[in-house]
Amino acid sequence: MSFKINWDALGIATSIACAIHCAVLPLILTSLPIFGTNIIDNEAFEYFMILVAFIIGANALWHGYKRHHHKTSPYILFGIGILLLLAKQLWHEWQLWFLVPAVIAIVYAHFRNYQLCRRANHCHTSDCNH
Repeated sequence: MSFKINWDALGIATSIACAIHCAVLPLILTSLPIFGTNIIDNEAFEYFMILVAFIIGANALWHGYKRHHHKTSPYILFGIGILLLLAKQLWHEWQLWFLVPAVIAIVYAHFRNYQLCRRANHCHTSDCNH
C-alpha cells in the first residue's frame, strides 16, 4: 500500500485553517492571555502560518504545473493570495478586507490546479494529483 499526499487538499485545508484562526479564534478564545498563551495577534505566529501556507501551496502548485498541466494561472492566483495575506499583516486595521480575498484566491488556486491536473490528457488515474 502506497501513501500519497494530495497537496491541493492540504493547501486548501491550510488556507481554511488560517482563515478560521484569523476570523473566528479572536471571538472564541479571548481568554487565552489569562492562561499566558497569546496566539491572537501574535506576529511571529501569523508569519509562521503564512509561511506554512506558502510552502504547502507552492509545492502543490509546482507538482501540478510540472507534471500535469503547465498552466501558470494557479500560481498567479496563489501569489495574489499570499500578497494579500502579507498586506493583512502590514495594514492590520484592514485585515478582514485583505483576509477574505486572500483565502478565496488561495483556495481557488488550489481548486483550479486540481481541475487542471484532472483535465490533463495523460491524467486518467486516481493518483493524478499525487
